[in-house]
Amino acid sequence: MDLTTKYMGLTLKNPIIVSSSKLTGTINNVIACAKSGAGAVVLKSLFEEQLLARAEQKTKRNEMYFWYPEANDYIVNLGKESGLEEYLKFVRDAKAAVDIPVIASINCVSPVEWPKYAAKIQEAGADALELNIAIFPFDRHVSSQQIEDTYVEIVKEVKKYVTIPVSVKIGPYFTNIHAITYRLAEAGADAIVLFNRFYNPDVDINSMQVVTDNVFSNPDEKSIPLRWIALLSADGIPCDLAASTGIHYSIGVAKQLLSGATVTQICTTLYQNGIPYIKEIVTGLEDWMKKHNFKSIEDFRGLMNKQTANTAAFERVQYMKKNFDK
Repeated sequence: MDLTTKYMGLTLKNPIIVSSSKLTGTINNVIACAKSGAGAVVLKSLFEEQLLARAEQKTKRNEMYFWYPEANDYIVNLGKESGLEEYLKFVRDAKAAVDIPVIASINCVSPVEWPKYAAKIQEAGADALELNIAIFPFDRHVSSQQIEDTYVEIVKEVKKYVTIPVSVKIGPYFTNIHAITYRLAEAGADAIVLFNRFYNPDVDINSMQVVTDNVFSNPDEKSIPLRWIALLSADGIPCDLAASTGIHYSIGVAKQLLSGATVTQICTTLYQNGIPYIKEIVTGLEDWMKKHNFKSIEDFRGLMNKQTANTAAFERVQYMKKNFDK
């Protein structure tokens, strides 16, 4: 079976990518992912807000910086550079340790400083860059249009500084997924990753505290990216599509590829079953392909989009429509 695929111009031995998480935050784990058969790995994200907070925390400990703003700015910038250098070393070490594509990741919320940092990540040897953009509509004074414009501006600015492929990982909280994904592709995104999985708050009714719940995805969640992967690929969006969230088994990989995904990203299943489980997913995909006489990924990628009835099924939003004329 030929599982080779192209993602953002990169050659992957299979379409299974380990997504950005704590699992991909150490060199040993990155090596384990490669040895277990991953097609590529997305390194743990460098968080813009976290790096800034760490840098500013250093100045709060000394009252002197209150009276000398220029010194405060200098220390904050120095702190950010120090945090960035740690990440650049991680990228260099990962590239030296494995022979599969290494995709760096930036969790960014603004188009101001991070495009310049992206250039340094490219210099460190990253094969590609994934922009993990998460801007939530919590401010009623900020319109949906303004939020989407920020996403697009981030991509445009980053593309000015790098020549390596750039993907954009987004969440499902948009008024029109078609519109924003096409805008991102037109802005230069080489791939769109659908979807990011965000922090899910819950309430403990005994302690009456906000707690974290549903940290891990479940297989039922795959239907969310499945729908939009199918619709966007059928519509011919001019960039690659990576399916993420709810992909736990080889059958989930097959479903996303049948719907038009270029690659799939996995995470929760490796927390639950261990990194070596990648081998089982790869083997399971090969067995399924043999059963259906598919010799390569291209033999069945997007097969579900060949029939108009299937597209209509993905567009359906109601289980039942009542006839009110009767």
